[in-house]
Amino acid sequence: MEIFTYMEKYDYEQLLFCQDKQSGLKAIVAIHDTTLGPALGGTRMWTYESEDAAIEDALRLAKGMTYKNAAAGLNLGGGKTVIIGDPRKDKNEEMFRAFGRYIQGLNGRYITAEDVGTTVADMDLIHEETDFVTGISPAFGSSGNPSPVTAYGVYRGMKAAAKAAFGTDSLEGKTVAVQGVGNVAYNLLRHLHEEGAKLVVTDINKEAVQRAVDEFGAKAVDPNDIYDVDCDIYAPCALGAVINDQTISRIKAKVIAGAANNQLKDPIHGDQIHEMGIVYAPDYVINAGGVINVADELYGYNRERALKKVEGVYASIEKVINIAKRDGIPTYKAADRMVEERIERMRNSRSQFLQNEKHILNRRK
Repeated sequence: MEIFTYMEKYDYEQLLFCQDKQSGLKAIVAIHDTTLGPALGGTRMWTYESEDAAIEDALRLAKGMTYKNAAAGLNLGGGKTVIIGDPRKDKNEEMFRAFGRYIQGLNGRYITAEDVGTTVADMDLIHEETDFVTGISPAFGSSGNPSPVTAYGVYRGMKAAAKAAFGTDSLEGKTVAVQGVGNVAYNLLRHLHEEGAKLVVTDINKEAVQRAVDEFGAKAVDPNDIYDVDCDIYAPCALGAVINDQTISRIKAKVIAGAANNQLKDPIHGDQIHEMGIVYAPDYVINAGGVINVADELYGYNRERALKKVEGVYASIEKVINIAKRDGIPTYKAADRMVEERIERMRNSRSQFLQNEKHILNRRK
């Protein structure tokens, strides 16, 4: 790929290549935008088919973090790291400590965290060399397991979307079809059950499904049947690209609000559900509770404060819906517009400040 052409097209700031021969480290750090603050984004370890594939993934994910952090109201930009290697057999202490030294060399421009293929233990090794890492062990002041907090944000965002669709944010008596019963979805189900929602669940993990049936009185359906459920809210909480040509006509819900990433297979599907009158809560806005939670570690983690910030997912979804109505566009486009407007305001403010400073200096001369 033509790296500078790609970076210029999507306005990336920096791309770094880090290697350590002794440990086998081959890492790529992409920093997309630091207008709002230092770039925050996790470290992913994966067996990429090629170096180009690894570079492209790092760049794509970094831009995604810019949008997620900005949408969450955080004073943070977006970045991401990918480490090329098999997370099951290629890890070693030296690798993550070497990588920690590279992060330290960026002097706070980039802050990392756990991601696919990395663990809390890996973050602890990075922490041996730098303070610019989140998601470390609670003994070091971390926030711990982010799943309950992510779920709380999804729950709050779902209520905001329900208010737009039904005129009330009460979920009592509403039928919610939850696709996937992983850690985030389990905690989401608990909130929904406590409010009196009717629950329908599916997952390839039969034990997880049975747990939801036993604890929350959920009705279980086969994975392929979840799209046909007569429900008020459809909550994708597992794989991405579940809103696609094959499923979109089967969805009966008036609201789509779930924890999964990249729910729309293609942008056109966001246009289609908009035309169907479905209120869609954009995934990177509604599932931002986890990043809001770990970002609080940068101030000395306080769970009560973090949860208060996560409650703001409700207001973020409301704002997206209002922009969509204002501009006559689907909510997935409105979410991007909300982010881009916030970043542009900051850029303009910074530019005006620099101009004023220059004017003052010229007057003094």
